[in-house]
Amino acid sequence: MKTLFSISILPKRLKSNLRSSCDRCDLRLSCNCSYDGFTRVPVVTDRALTLDLSFNNITMVTVDDLTGHRQLRALSLHGNRLAVIHLSAFDSLWSLEELDLSDNQLTALNHKWFSKLGALQKLNLLNNPYSCLGSPPVFQGLARLRTLAFGGPALEELKIGDLSGVTQLEELTVHANNLTRYESGALADIWPLGRVTLSLHNPFLTNVPLASDVLSDVSYPETPLILEDLHLIGKETVQPLYASARRRVRYITLRNVFVSDEAIVNFLVVFNGVPLTCFSVDSVTLTGEGRWTPANWTYHKSFDEFFIRNIVVLDVFHFVSFLNLGFLLQYPRKVSLINGKAYVMPCQTSGLLKNLQYLDLSDNLLTDMTLKETLCGGHSPLTDLRVLNISGNALKSLSMVRWLVVKLSKLTHLDLSRNGYSSMPLSCSWPHTLRYLNISRAKLTAITPCLPTTLEVLDLSNNDLKNFYLVLPALRELYLSGNKFLSLPSGELFPNLQTLKIQSNTLNMFNRSDLQLYRRLQNLQAGQNKFVCSCDFVPFLQSVIKGHGDVYLTDEEESYVCDSPLYLQGEPVGQVRLSVVECHRVLFVSVSCGVALFVAILVCILLWRLHAFWYLKMTWAWLKAKRSSRRHRGRGDSEALLSFDAFVSYSERDASWVENFLVPELEEPRGGDDTRPRPLTLCLHKRDFLPGQWIVDNIMSAMERSRRTVFVLSENFVQSDWCRYELDFSHFWLFDGHAGRDAAILILLEPLSKDDIPKRFYKLRKLMGSTTYLEWPQEEERTGEFWRSLRNALRGEEDDD
Repeated sequence: MKTLFSISILPKRLKSNLRSSCDRCDLRLSCNCSYDGFTRVPVVTDRALTLDLSFNNITMVTVDDLTGHRQLRALSLHGNRLAVIHLSAFDSLWSLEELDLSDNQLTALNHKWFSKLGALQKLNLLNNPYSCLGSPPVFQGLARLRTLAFGGPALEELKIGDLSGVTQLEELTVHANNLTRYESGALADIWPLGRVTLSLHNPFLTNVPLASDVLSDVSYPETPLILEDLHLIGKETVQPLYASARRRVRYITLRNVFVSDEAIVNFLVVFNGVPLTCFSVDSVTLTGEGRWTPANWTYHKSFDEFFIRNIVVLDVFHFVSFLNLGFLLQYPRKVSLINGKAYVMPCQTSGLLKNLQYLDLSDNLLTDMTLKETLCGGHSPLTDLRVLNISGNALKSLSMVRWLVVKLSKLTHLDLSRNGYSSMPLSCSWPHTLRYLNISRAKLTAITPCLPTTLEVLDLSNNDLKNFYLVLPALRELYLSGNKFLSLPSGELFPNLQTLKIQSNTLNMFNRSDLQLYRRLQNLQAGQNKFVCSCDFVPFLQSVIKGHGDVYLTDEEESYVCDSPLYLQGEPVGQVRLSVVECHRVLFVSVSCGVALFVAILVCILLWRLHAFWYLKMTWAWLKAKRSSRRHRGRGDSEALLSFDAFVSYSERDASWVENFLVPELEEPRGGDDTRPRPLTLCLHKRDFLPGQWIVDNIMSAMERSRRTVFVLSENFVQSDWCRYELDFSHFWLFDGHAGRDAAILILLEPLSKDDIPKRFYKLRKLMGSTTYLEWPQEEERTGEFWRSLRNALRGEEDDD
């Protein structure tokens, strides 16, 4: 009982140790196990290359959870409740290159976690409640580390040596909003340093010495500096930036910033004379009264690029003009104002952009008329403009756009995507320099010769196009995804095309001859269409997928899926296997018919050799005669039965012997001697068969009305077709079990061996081997004995005795 009790509670003891499994892995061995509610690291195939466990409820990683994952390249535990990691939890991850432990509950970092991760290149430790990086240095030994992110609301201290072992980085991200202690030089030993992102809230910026030390250690002329979560209101909040200005930093990005006009003026003052090349602001809220003095006293000739995205202007009526900042607009060659709710840029402002080559006004509120004002009614002063992006606005007239840009003689790239164009003029004039044109995500239903023939890249994806007949001899790239094409455009229209993307259309199929028309095509993306998986298309596409040919499919193999026939719907084309019956139906039917005919001939020959046809013929005749016999019995014809002593079956060539010897001897009485045997009654077909009646019925009737059947066997009998037929049927009747064992009497007129009897008469052959038969004597003196034996056999007297 004790053993049984232990066994019964074993599952309860093990229940808490059981690990769930995750099998959501794709063909690239990338396993996505996020948002699944796991409380422990699940069991995943040890062949996985990437493992995403983000946004679960995992609280700890044990020593065995990741054992065996030696091939794992990337592991994400982001957004869990991870508080405990065993010191050797990651020891088996020799190939790990990316590790994300951000947004967890790690209160302290341990260097032993990373001691075996020599291949690690990216490490994210952001937003965990540790107050310092710890000692000994946690990153010691990570010689290949190139991307590092650490810090969070709880980080209070950074000391020299905390980043020991980190010698060079492509990207460093530090969240130090509540940093209170910083040893100057703690971040200074990292070089080269590709890009730095610092999250610095106001409590940190108000400590000017501390903020200046941090900024000084990470500011380099060629290193982009990204400052996040800033609240720049007065002059004092900008003061720490003097440290970066002194280091001659050239690239600054402010992200998620609340800024006043006064702070902008102070920023320009701080960077006065500094060779600042690129100034970017992303997600900015602007407040103030629109006062820009004394900004115009500063010198910023080095400004090459302004980038502003996602701007919100509070009290917009205060900012009626930016012309006071016009002294800045004469320098940059690249200006981007994205999602700024701008509905117009006055022509006077455009005139200040003397060196502009790149202008991005995407995702704003421009209309055809306000664009006309922005580009000065077709007489734009932007004579050096190469790239113009006005996508995502409220433009509707393609004729208006081409009229406004036709005089931009250096324009090479024009992006008109995500506007409301529904039609295209029949003819257009464009700058002869135009090489790139994007009219994607519009409402175009047809293509006209309005498109410039100088284009090298054309994007018409996500429209309502069904065909394309325009010749574009210089085109190298064509994007037609998301339309309604039923077939590939003819390759003869694009003699220099190298890339074609035509995904998510209604293509049924394409073949090798279609692709051969594209003389220089190298990359094709045609997935997510409604393919008909025919016998021609499937093997062709499978060969292209395997790389056989000059064209390469550069999209996912899984995107090529059968839409029909119905039983293959949803199957990847690369995995379809069509049968010979489907693909070679005519050949299959021809071969099948040929084989069936050959088999039928063989069967017929075999049946003929086995005399099956004879048996069928006899069976049919027997059944038919049997029915006739039963009808006669039913009418009371039983008195006609046993009318003869014997039915004689013989050859016509032996008729003389039957008529001259057999009949006189058995039927005719001799003299009046009472001792003579009584005459016998014989049934002969020439004499007793009813004329006009079916011969089988005559034979059947004669056999039924005769006590015996006498076979007069000879060579003539065996060779005679008529006798053989009569013998066939008689054999079938006599030896099917209805007649007695002695019902047949064999008379051999001449020597005849058993082998001379046809093999199909196997019972008759057997009878000749087992029954005594009578031979007609060649000596006259033995004839008397022959007749006595024959009479006795016919009467059955001796057998009865």
